[in-house]
Amino acid sequence: MCTAATYMTKDCYFGRTLDYNISYGDEVVITPRNYCFCFHQVGIMRSHYAMIGMAHVEDDCPLYYEAVNEKGLAMAGLNFEGNAHYCKIKEGKYNVAPYEFIPWILGQCATVKDTRKLLEKLNLVDIPFCDKLPQAQLHWIIADCKEAITVEETESGVHIYDNPVGVLTNNPNFGEQMFQLNNYMYLSTGEPKNNFCSKLPLKPYSHGMGAMGLPGDWSSQSRFVKAAFSKLNSVSGDSETESVNQFFHILGTVEQLRGCCSMGDGVYDITFYTSCCNVNKGIYYYTTYENHQITAVHMHNVNLGGCSLVCYPPVRKEQIWLQN
Repeated sequence: MCTAATYMTKDCYFGRTLDYNISYGDEVVITPRNYCFCFHQVGIMRSHYAMIGMAHVEDDCPLYYEAVNEKGLAMAGLNFEGNAHYCKIKEGKYNVAPYEFIPWILGQCATVKDTRKLLEKLNLVDIPFCDKLPQAQLHWIIADCKEAITVEETESGVHIYDNPVGVLTNNPNFGEQMFQLNNYMYLSTGEPKNNFCSKLPLKPYSHGMGAMGLPGDWSSQSRFVKAAFSKLNSVSGDSETESVNQFFHILGTVEQLRGCCSMGDGVYDITFYTSCCNVNKGIYYYTTYENHQITAVHMHNVNLGGCSLVCYPPVRKEQIWLQN
């Protein structure tokens, strides 16, 4: 289970939590422009936009969970179990395997507008990367500094939704996630009004009561509502430090802690990492479950004209600054 979001101040930011009960081995991976992508059905991409994000590298292939390219286009895949439906290969379509969807888009598209053109002929095919890695059932959020969309392939076909809130979680489908926001239009950042009965002298007794009813559980629909409310009502300065700090606070409202979401047999969903990328500058920030200090990797500090992946294992040990 995961949550992804966009955020805009002076620059544009994009990131996500990765919530799960096992880790496949995550690294911050920079793919330079001349790394060769060998796609299963749509050919070889020898030259492309550089990108940075969190990925599992298998056989020198970056399996991105989310990434941002050098043009400022961002994309993340989130679990969509039970609803995702991948097809067989179809003639006249772009037959893309789910594991290669992120680099296929980010390698050649600079904007969401560019992406929409490719999506017109998209067919996500049921081809796993290898036998030992299970096929992930996913849907995706794709965003730039102007707009965001959600892409889903279900039994009824490929669906492309405008995403005006810039947030995505897991189930149900995105159209229903958006519809459910109607149930929370009474929420407010201010003090509530007495609509219960004018004859009763009811009044607030605490700050924050305007948001009473905001979900606090870790289900995907509740996280969608909470992340959307937090993000859309967020106020921060526009400096890099203020913006990044605020973004981590937004996603912090939906982080999962060990012990509260049991999968049985002593296994729990946790937030393995939280990411935030300045899509304008190509700076990837992250924290991990074990380390709350923000770590940054700058895409433009490496040779983007190269042909080999540049990988940075996450800093997982807690970094504590002793003040005295």
